[in-house]
Amino acid sequence: MGTGKKEANRKIRQGKVGDGMGNVKTKGENFYRSGKKVRQLKVLTGGGAQRNAAGEITKAAAYQSRDIPNARVEPNRKWFGNTRVISQDALSAFRTAIAERTSDPYNVLLKTNKLPMSLIHDGHEAKDGVRQHQAKRTIQMSSFSDTFGSSSQRKRVKLDAGDFTSLAGGAGQDMETYAERQEQARLLSGKSEEAYEDDQDDGQITTAIEPIFSKGQSKRIWNEMYKVIDSSDVVIHVLDARDPVGTRCLSVEKYLREEAPHKHLVFVLNKTDLVPTRVAARWVRILSKEVPTLAMHASITNPFGKGSLIELLRQFAKLHSNRKQISVGMLGYPNVGKSSIINTLKSKKVATVAPIPGETKVWQYITLTRKIYLIDCPGVVPPSQNATPQDLLLRGVVRVENVEHPAQYIAAVLARVKTQHMEKTYGIKGWSDPTDFLELLARKGGRLYHGGEPDVDGVAKMVLNDFMRGKIPWYLPPPTAEDAEAETKEDLIVGQEADAEEAAEVSEGGGSQDGDSSSTDQDQGEGVEFAGFESE
Repeated sequence: MGTGKKEANRKIRQGKVGDGMGNVKTKGENFYRSGKKVRQLKVLTGGGAQRNAAGEITKAAAYQSRDIPNARVEPNRKWFGNTRVISQDALSAFRTAIAERTSDPYNVLLKTNKLPMSLIHDGHEAKDGVRQHQAKRTIQMSSFSDTFGSSSQRKRVKLDAGDFTSLAGGAGQDMETYAERQEQARLLSGKSEEAYEDDQDDGQITTAIEPIFSKGQSKRIWNEMYKVIDSSDVVIHVLDARDPVGTRCLSVEKYLREEAPHKHLVFVLNKTDLVPTRVAARWVRILSKEVPTLAMHASITNPFGKGSLIELLRQFAKLHSNRKQISVGMLGYPNVGKSSIINTLKSKKVATVAPIPGETKVWQYITLTRKIYLIDCPGVVPPSQNATPQDLLLRGVVRVENVEHPAQYIAAVLARVKTQHMEKTYGIKGWSDPTDFLELLARKGGRLYHGGEPDVDGVAKMVLNDFMRGKIPWYLPPPTAEDAEAETKEDLIVGQEADAEEAAEVSEGGGSQDGDSSSTDQDQGEGVEFAGFESE
């Protein structure tokens, strides 16, 4: 051994250099391996169990001992006292307080996992998952043939009713819930009781439905929507300010309420520049009773409500401060402005937009801030038995150029728009029916075939596009009785008659003017469902 190596080993043994373990004698240390090297090799190769000749473990490896340590129960009096009970009065007070908080759309209940939330979800409207599971298992384990008849294998049949009295009571309760569902369907249809009963008695489809009206209901679109819902912490439901009731996805709201109550739902009333300010403000007050609602005009250059929406999203981000980021999903009907809102929040074009439905094909992630992500979603159309093809077309669900014979839907446009608005927009007067209106408009614009035949379908497509893109003023009037407990769609229809005494603001070309609002028109008759802006 050289002199230098001997001197180095001496310094290591004396603890003058190294890791401070030089003066500690390690088993296995020799000329070839220092104590540090031996300890390093033990880390790599050691740790195994020691066995005898029979293969039995005599010394377990580190942290691998199977010996159960001695344990004893703590001698605490809580094991013998009623420490996990609550009185009925305290339980009732807790139930009332939690129900009030959860019913308020502007309150957020934190730490719901530590609260018995089943106490406020055990009503008759809530789903009893345990009972449904038991019923399903009963059917699987004991079929009808194995339960009744000569080949029955059970001594006693499990039935929900033990006698005829309980059976009759259950049937009566089912009938009451059925009547409530039928009444709700009638109110959502917007028809009178007599007209709805006539339609139910008829039970036949009078017109053939074109395949184009099934847009927004495909499996691919719904899969995209569910992916957005599953990935979102906050769901923004975008509504059209001209028809908020018609553009609400009630089935999606029900799914969020029942299957994902931990996700926050927010309504954004878009296209408020197409309705008077008082109408948008009243719709916000009405919808805010159910869900937090904001009014917005999506525009990159001149937006309205952008700051309020960003501030709301920042509040949600602070609410979930334990997460690195939150995701905000955009849902709603096609062509209501979901992608336009994202571009407005980013102040630049990051999502493809177009004045036609179906421009967004798949979901898309957009970064708003370091902690907030936006998710764009294709427009979905929940299936509804009350939605007619003309309703879907006028809500902007389908593209007008793909509709066969668009002239047949002009009657619905004339029924929703005031006569004076059509006269002022197109500069024609004195039509007697929708066909006459299209012929006059075609001759005025010079859209004629050979022989002077007017291009009725071409003009009809132009009118429908103007109706959906906001060139023709119209809107659904909100109910006037804001303090009413029950507001139905029938109230929305007749509410415009009480709206005649209020002043209306007219928006034309970015400007506004005040005038008198009249909800009835002599040419259109009474009971008009939609109202438009009023001229001076």
